[in-house]
Amino acid sequence: MDAYTGFAEVYDLFMDDIPYEEWCGYLAGLLEEYGIQDGLVADLGCGTGKLTRLLAGRGYDMIGIDLSGEMLEIAREKSGPEEILYLMQDMREFELYGTVRAIVSICDSMNYLMSREELVRVLGLANNYLDPGGIFIFDLNTPYKYETVLGEQTIAENREAGSFIWENYYDPEERVNQYDLTLFVRQEDGLYRKFEETHFQYAFGLEEVKQAVREAGMELVAMYDAFTREPVREDSERVYVIVREQGKR
Repeated sequence: MDAYTGFAEVYDLFMDDIPYEEWCGYLAGLLEEYGIQDGLVADLGCGTGKLTRLLAGRGYDMIGIDLSGEMLEIAREKSGPEEILYLMQDMREFELYGTVRAIVSICDSMNYLMSREELVRVLGLANNYLDPGGIFIFDLNTPYKYETVLGEQTIAENREAGSFIWENYYDPEERVNQYDLTLFVRQEDGLYRKFEETHFQYAFGLEEVKQAVREAGMELVAMYDAFTREPVREDSERVYVIVREQGKR
C-alpha cells in the first residue's frame, strides 16, 4: 500500500476536477441521517486532507489517517483554523485513542485493500473504535468501472507545474487493477524531477463486501449508487457502503 510519494506534491493539482464540496455535502447528509451532526469523526485514507478540512468546517472534530507521510505533510501545511489531528498509520492497523462517532473513507481508498481478509480486518478495527451504534461510510470503485471504464488505457496530462502519464491495466480474473504513474514535477529551479509509482487496487464485488461486513460483526445499513439514495446498478461505477457498529452497549 506504499504509494503517493512523488505524486503527493501534485496530487491536488491533478485532482482539481473532483468536486470535493459536493462529495462532502453528500457525505455530511448521510452522517446527519444517522444523527451524527458533530463530534469525533475519523477519515481513513485522508490524503492531503481536502475532505477532512471540509468536514471540520461543518463542525466535526476530525482525525485524518493516512499511510503516506508526504500526503500528511501537505495536509498539515494546508491546515487552516481547524484543529485536526493527523496520524500516519496503515488503515489495516490503525489505532485511535478512544472511540469516535463515525469513520469515513472516500475516493476509493478502501480499494487499496487487496483481499476480503484485509477488508474484514479494517471493518473489525472500525467496529472496535466506533461509539455504540456508530457509523462507518466508505466508497468503492466497482468491478464494472475497472473493467469497462478504466480497462486497458493510457491517460496523460501536462501542466506548467507538472505532468503525468497513467498507464492502466485490469486483470478481471484476479480483479486487480494496476496503474503505473510516471510523474514530472517542476522544481523551484524550473527543472522537472521524474517520479515513478505503481498502484494496485482490488475490485470488490457487492456480495464479497456483504460477507466481509458479517465476518467483522458489523451491521450493513445501506449500499447506494454513489451520490444518490438509489440501489446499486449493474453499471454503477462507484458505490457507497454504510455499516453500523455492533457489540457495544
